[in-house]
Amino acid sequence: MSASPPRPLSLVANGPLRGRVTVPGDKSISHRAIMFSALAVGESRIEGLLEGEDVLATAQAMRAMGADVARGGDGAWRVHGVGVGGLLQPETALDMGNSGTSTRLLMGLVASHPITATFVGDASLSKRPMRRVTEPLSRMGADFTASPGDRLPLTMRGMCPAIPIEYTLPVASAQVKSAVLLAGLNTPGVTRVIEPTPTRDHSERMLRGFGAELTVEEGAQGRVIAIRGEAELAPQHIVVPGDPSSAAFWMVAASIVPGSDVLIANVLMNPTRTGLLTALRMMGASIDELDRRDVGGETVADLRVRHASLSAIEVPAELAPSMIDEYPILFVAAAFAQGRTVARGAHELRVKDSDRIAAMADALGRCGVVCEEHEDGLAIGGSGGDPVPGGATVATHLDHRIAMSMAVAGLHARAAVTIDDAAPIATSYPGFVAVAESLGAEAR
Repeated sequence: MSASPPRPLSLVANGPLRGRVTVPGDKSISHRAIMFSALAVGESRIEGLLEGEDVLATAQAMRAMGADVARGGDGAWRVHGVGVGGLLQPETALDMGNSGTSTRLLMGLVASHPITATFVGDASLSKRPMRRVTEPLSRMGADFTASPGDRLPLTMRGMCPAIPIEYTLPVASAQVKSAVLLAGLNTPGVTRVIEPTPTRDHSERMLRGFGAELTVEEGAQGRVIAIRGEAELAPQHIVVPGDPSSAAFWMVAASIVPGSDVLIANVLMNPTRTGLLTALRMMGASIDELDRRDVGGETVADLRVRHASLSAIEVPAELAPSMIDEYPILFVAAAFAQGRTVARGAHELRVKDSDRIAAMADALGRCGVVCEEHEDGLAIGGSGGDPVPGGATVATHLDHRIAMSMAVAGLHARAAVTIDDAAPIATSYPGFVAVAESLGAEAR
C-alpha cells in the first residue's frame, strides 16, 4: 500500500450527542462470509458487508485465488465459489493491507491446498508476529519462509493432502482457532482444536451454516471443536449484523458526554462479543437493549445509551476474550470514571495492530490522564465525569482502534485532542467521522 500524508483529526462536542446510529457490518463475520462463500459451489449473497479496507483485502485475495467476488448495484455482494480444494495459485503476492484477520485465516485456507502464496501488508501488519499460526499449520504439513521474527512478507507452500491434527490453543485466539479449522476443511479425516478459554465462535456458527460437519463439545480441557475434512459447502444468503466493536465507540461517547442519548441499531449480541457491554454496565453505564431478535443465526438488538456517571471497577480478566478489541475504548471510559479502574489479563493487546497497552498509556497520559502500565493492561485514574485536560496530539501508530478511541476521548476534553492520522480509521469504519457529525460533534 502506498504511503499518503497524515490526516490529523479532532472531534469536539459542543453539546449532547443525540440521534440514531447504524454501525457497519461486523468485521469478523464479514471476513468469514467472503471466505466461506468463496469455498462454496454456487452463488452466495451477502447483505450488510463491512466495506472497510480490511474486508476488501479479503475479497481481493479470494478473487486472486479464483473466486468471483463482486458488489451489486443494490449494495449486496455476490460470490461465486470455487469449492473446497478448488483454490487457484495466485499470480501475485496477496496484499493484506492492515488486516491480521485476513492474513491468519487465509493462511489456514491455503495450508491444505497445493498452492504457494506470498502475504504482504502495510508497516503495521508487517510488525505483527505470525508464529502462533504458522506453528500449528506447519504440523499439518504447510511450509513457511517468513521475514525475521516470523513476520510479513511471508511465503507459504500448502500441503495436499494435509495432515489432520489435534491442537490445544496456547493462547485464547479466535484467529488461530479459525486458521486450523479452515485448514481442516480440505484435510482428510477429523481436525480438532481444543480451546481452554472460549473465544468468538463465528467460524463455528458459519461453517455449520454452510454445511460443514463440525461439532463443539465440552471436555476436561475446554471446548473441543472438531471438523471433518474434504467438506462440501453450499452457497448461502448472509445478512451481516452490526459490528459491536464499532458500536463500542458510540456506547462510550454517549456515556461520557453529558446529556447524550444515542440509539445504536442492529448490534450483534453474540455472547462471545459482549464483554465491553458487561464491563460498562458494571461501571454504571445506562445501556438498554431494545427489540432483541435473531438475524441469520446471530442475536442482535438495538442499544439505547444515555449519559451516566461511571464508577471505577476492577475489570474481570475472564472478560478479555469477549472484548479484546474494545480495550482501547474501555480505557477511555475509565478515564472519565470516578476512581481508579484496573483492567488486566489482556496480554494480547501487545501484539495487535500496535502495542495497544503502550499506545493508550502514552495517548491518555498526554491528555492529562494518570495511567499505570502493566504487562497485561492498565490502571487508570478517572476524572469523575469532568472533562479531561486534553490539548495534545497523540500517535495512532497506524492503528484504527487507537485513532477512534482517542477521537472519542476528545469529545469531553477541555482542549482539543488531535489524533495524528485519521487514515487508519478506513480499515474498519470508513463512515466514523460522518456519524460523529450526525450526532452533533464537530470534526476539525
